[in-house]
Amino acid sequence: MRDRVSPKSARGTGFGPIAVALSMLFDPRQLPEYWQDRQPLEKLEIWLERERDQLALWVPVALGCGIAAWFRLADPAWWLAFVSLCAAVALFAITAGQERRAGRALFCFALLAAIGCALIWYRSWSVAAPVLERPVVTTFNAEIEHVEPLLARNMVRLTLRSGVHPEVPPRVRVNVPLEKADADLQDGALIQLRARLMPPAMPALPGAYDFAERAWFQGLGATGQALGEIRVLRKADPVFALARYRQRLSDHVRSQMPGAAGAIGATLATGDRGAIAEADAEAMRRSGLAHLLSISGLHVTAVVGAVYLLVLRLLALSQVLALRFRLPVVAAACAALAALSYTLLTGAEVPTIRACVAALLVLVALMMGRSAITLRMVAAGALFVLIFWPESLVGPSFQLSFAAVTAIIALHDHPRIKAKFMLREEPWLRRAARFVLSLFITGLVVEIALMPIALYHFHKAGLYGALANIIAIPLTTFLIMPLEALALLLDGVGLGAPVWWLCEQALAGLIGLAHFVASRPGAVTMLPTMPVPVFALLLLGGLWLCLWRERWRALGLVPVLAGLLMVVATRAPDLYITGDGRHVAIRDERGQLAMLRSRGGDFIRDMIRENAGVEGELEALDARPDASCNADSCVVSLRRGKRDWRILATRSRHHIPVLALAAACRRADIVVSERWLPQACRPRWLKIDRALLSQVGGMTIDLENQRIATARDRTGDHQWARYRLGTGGVGPPRRDDRNVASRLE
Repeated sequence: MRDRVSPKSARGTGFGPIAVALSMLFDPRQLPEYWQDRQPLEKLEIWLERERDQLALWVPVALGCGIAAWFRLADPAWWLAFVSLCAAVALFAITAGQERRAGRALFCFALLAAIGCALIWYRSWSVAAPVLERPVVTTFNAEIEHVEPLLARNMVRLTLRSGVHPEVPPRVRVNVPLEKADADLQDGALIQLRARLMPPAMPALPGAYDFAERAWFQGLGATGQALGEIRVLRKADPVFALARYRQRLSDHVRSQMPGAAGAIGATLATGDRGAIAEADAEAMRRSGLAHLLSISGLHVTAVVGAVYLLVLRLLALSQVLALRFRLPVVAAACAALAALSYTLLTGAEVPTIRACVAALLVLVALMMGRSAITLRMVAAGALFVLIFWPESLVGPSFQLSFAAVTAIIALHDHPRIKAKFMLREEPWLRRAARFVLSLFITGLVVEIALMPIALYHFHKAGLYGALANIIAIPLTTFLIMPLEALALLLDGVGLGAPVWWLCEQALAGLIGLAHFVASRPGAVTMLPTMPVPVFALLLLGGLWLCLWRERWRALGLVPVLAGLLMVVATRAPDLYITGDGRHVAIRDERGQLAMLRSRGGDFIRDMIRENAGVEGELEALDARPDASCNADSCVVSLRRGKRDWRILATRSRHHIPVLALAAACRRADIVVSERWLPQACRPRWLKIDRALLSQVGGMTIDLENQRIATARDRTGDHQWARYRLGTGGVGPPRRDDRNVASRLE
């Protein structure tokens, strides 16, 4: 028996070459049973069978893939191709693997992806509205749809319905100086005004904020500034009393707590963020506490939890009610009404609606006696939002809120974490330490989960948010919001002043914490514009880690690590050119930026600085030793890689002789101008003038790799994109024009 090649004979052989070979064999019992004599498809079936409860979590992911594909492809022919591809995959899956769980899962995923693409396609078509083509100054009548006070910026923002007007789109947004904002400017009032209107702003740089996209789905055809006095033709009807009450409540809170505390207190009560100073808002963002300023999950949860516990405890005091009624059901119904009322009071924004839907799902689960806080609840909320507002998928609000909740639930659903932080009988000091540790680990995981999203959309993310939230979340949930609610109740009998003082001190502590954390060295990490494929890899890896339970969830680390490596390897561009050609920023060898125009304005400077991932002030190009500037232009010499680059940029509207301009262009590798440059201007590599920028939008250039990125490549040729055709018309350009570098070479 020992001469036979078998695992059993290997155990009896103590020496010799045969013994060495036989000792390398494995006993079948040493391997999991599902690995023995299994084909890859059978192993996949076993995996999916074990994860069958998690498959439903991928329904909103599949729908979101279709929506994301629609935004990325940006052409009807490609949309039809994507839907056809999904249909082909679904047909293959149902015919080749209809008896397998993998085949059915692939069929559902492909079908949902096609539905997602069709859904956002229909949504974009259904909200289509006329958009202003060029700036105009005109007088028109309009009905006020929404009033948004922005006290920190000394203005009021009006959303108007203009009706039928030859020069004005049906829905516009106008900023009114605070001194010209009459008290009769309320929702539903009919007014007459003179305003300068402009088309919705397109992204000035690749990866910059695209307001034109947001305006399209909001039905906004123009934005502008009111000129002169506003005449009220008809006052608001009483049917709009809710908006008026919300404004009165905000004013009341600010009157009781002046300054920054009152501004944030009004935000917590009504969602009105217009009075928050920019310095305080920036401190909240840098410290990782900006989520407290958006009425979403934390605020709705606090309201629902407080009402539920209060009603349950009060009703339990009556023995008759406790014995005859199911008090948890009654308390849940009252909490649901509170959630709906709070959502309406705070303006029913999309983040608040998401939080309200999630709270209602939790309350329904409590009524049914089911587990309330689960990933299925998150998936149901995400599915609800994507069906009614599919465009919200690409916005930071949707991604941040659902990423945070998913990370929290996935963390506390892990068996080790659940065992570590479950409630138990222990001394109060140890229980408090366990609570603080749980809060810190939760905050740390949330910061890690939200960092890629924050870097992609805002190009910066806070590093100390986990520590700051250990104090800020309990302070807001258990002290500030209850004190504010109690003060509002006591104001009915004139006894709210002491409580308002306590609330003001707590809010002052919260603001002081934000400024302290934001001012610490290394509080914020900044990154240049992240490529879309890198962001997709990070999201895919994070979803894979959170939505599966078995060990194969660790495979999600592969795309995450690949995305991180690509982030590290991505080189920041050397040139930043805005879509109008007026503003140019050039990066030096130290990574600092210099602006062509020193009077670019705070908005432009901040936008360029954020997209470049640079902190601090931008210096003037005139001050650089490698730049030669006069009133009309600047010439900069750069050494990148193995090549010297000479860049010419104009910065005035003065007449330049054609011969002089042509000679300067021949000596330059790149020419940048806001003008229409003549044919005689022929630089050695690239001519960037108004003709080119009107077709591709803002640009960034990596000189070392000779790589060009444009705003049009980033946003695509969607309906809201107003790029000019080669013939001079306005509209989606030809796809064969998209590669700027190859077209110019």
